[in-house]
Amino acid sequence: MQYFAKAYDVIVIGAGHAGIEAGLAAARLGAQVGVFTINMDWVGNMPCNPSIGGTSKGHLVREIDALGGEMGKAADANTLQSRMLNLGKGPAVHSLRAQIDRRRYSEYMKYTMERQENLEIVQAEIVDLSPLPDGRWQCLTRLEAIYHAACVILATGTFLGGRIYVGDVSYDGGPDGMFPATLLADALKRLGVPTRRFKTGTPARVNRRSIDFTGLERQDGDERIVPFSFDGDYQPENVLPCCITYTNSETKRVILDNLDRSPLFSGKIDGKGPRYCPSIEDKIVRFSEKERHQIFIEPCGEHTEEMYLQGMSSSLPEDVQLKLLRTVPGLEHVQVMRTAYAIEYDCVDPLALYPSLEFKQFPGLFGAGQFNGSSGYEEAAAQGLIAGINAARKLQQKEPFVLDRASSYIGTLIDDLVTRGCSDPYRMMTSRSEYRLLLRQDNADLRLTEKGYEIGLVSADKYARLLEKRRLIAEETARISQVSVPPSDALNDLLVSRETSPLQTGCRLTELLKRPQLSYDLLAPFDPDRPDLPPEIFEQVEISIKYEGYIKRQFAQAQEMRRLESKKLDETQDYNEITGLRMEAQEKLNRVKPQNLGQASRISGVSPADISVLMIHLKKQEEKRRAETKNAAGEAESQ
Repeated sequence: MQYFAKAYDVIVIGAGHAGIEAGLAAARLGAQVGVFTINMDWVGNMPCNPSIGGTSKGHLVREIDALGGEMGKAADANTLQSRMLNLGKGPAVHSLRAQIDRRRYSEYMKYTMERQENLEIVQAEIVDLSPLPDGRWQCLTRLEAIYHAACVILATGTFLGGRIYVGDVSYDGGPDGMFPATLLADALKRLGVPTRRFKTGTPARVNRRSIDFTGLERQDGDERIVPFSFDGDYQPENVLPCCITYTNSETKRVILDNLDRSPLFSGKIDGKGPRYCPSIEDKIVRFSEKERHQIFIEPCGEHTEEMYLQGMSSSLPEDVQLKLLRTVPGLEHVQVMRTAYAIEYDCVDPLALYPSLEFKQFPGLFGAGQFNGSSGYEEAAAQGLIAGINAARKLQQKEPFVLDRASSYIGTLIDDLVTRGCSDPYRMMTSRSEYRLLLRQDNADLRLTEKGYEIGLVSADKYARLLEKRRLIAEETARISQVSVPPSDALNDLLVSRETSPLQTGCRLTELLKRPQLSYDLLAPFDPDRPDLPPEIFEQVEISIKYEGYIKRQFAQAQEMRRLESKKLDETQDYNEITGLRMEAQEKLNRVKPQNLGQASRISGVSPADISVLMIHLKKQEEKRRAETKNAAGEAESQ
């Protein structure tokens, strides 16, 4: 028999990476929050790769931290190995990645939520969701408990309508042997939420004792570790190494001989898989010219023998998986602890969402994470943070918090989803941003911490540290611009050794620093008055000097984008009524209902000519409003 259990301000369905950030953010902003999870022991689980960060994903984690989120701290507290990727390239693409102890990470997040004021975490499966006459939402659990909330955040990950595939075998299921959220999937369809089927997969886990590491390439962490969190609460350490091996022609033969047994190629899986993280059988087919594929052997934790085989995602039958694994050097006698699988699940069409991540047709209902069509823990956490913030702000009758593309990768991620949609699981990449030199991982705090403070998620102490950092950067920038360096044998020897021109006369230190072959550290012996400052201060000054022209150019582009964003569009506008728009543009604009001209310009199928038509339309509307105001004022005067 159904019974009323409790009312919350915000209910979060799911306690994965999106649900955690959503629940914590809303609770920290004063909302009474209930976070519901099918299994309390799987809070913050990493069903796929036991790592946080990576190319562009590291940017997201540092932005989450700068805004007051939890993922960066949790990663730092449970790091097994840390590396800064792409150091051979420019600073725009430097990205932090850490191998994580997955069970300790889960425990950390569960304990953090348990201790959070205003937050209750509940083990219960939500099986139905419906709007109430007063504008609130009702959630029903499988045990027939009724909960009410003003806002509900759907953060269901890959559980929603989950179905597992291993060769010919398929069954309803969630990740890591969990139950799927099948009844909730049906409830959302009844509600009219526009869903589609996506697919993802994960590799086998194998026993470390069964791996022959002889001859494998060892991969250690960085000597100087940069934490994800700007707070410095935890200093990560390198605890365990990773290793690299490769597939070969025999691996390829085994896969091709059994391709008909793969549900990906037999047509059993309808869901669209991730474009940038294909299964090993997909890679063998798509990149048939490649002789081998790289496989990373990574630890799942400090106190477990489980190893993760990054690059070997598969849905082939269990016997074929074992056969192909044993063709790989080092894995000839491998013992599989968890079989690889593919999982198909329901997610929403993100075009149904506002940039605040609230549904356009369902006030008070929000989406976050893989439910919104994205892939990856970091993308999920970023959306969860924004959804949690905006659910709390809706309760407080405040304007939604929306980050634009020039402010952050979080803004880019959400804008891509709600403006362009996605036909396969969306993955963040640095190439997706037009402003990536402005949006580096090293300056996430300088870009976003003030915003986090204004929202209420960043403490006064953290904000004070930001202000002090800005002061030191400004002072050091001013100092170095005044430092003149005379020519000397020692300096010229250094310049020649770095394959750059020697000095004939003195020059400013900033001019030397602009040379790509030189750095702050290399020039330190010729700067006797250099102050003792944290490395991140020198890093910021050096980047701003070296890339000054490029940064100014991107800043100007960002300003132009913001100019277009300031031109608001009527969300009730029927674009079929605007003369001059192409039919495709009318269709796409009516579907997305952009909030401003900038968003309209990024919709696929809307051309620059269409934007010009919209600009003329806006100008005519403004002129009409002015004329009406003038006429009204004239009539009032005559009376």
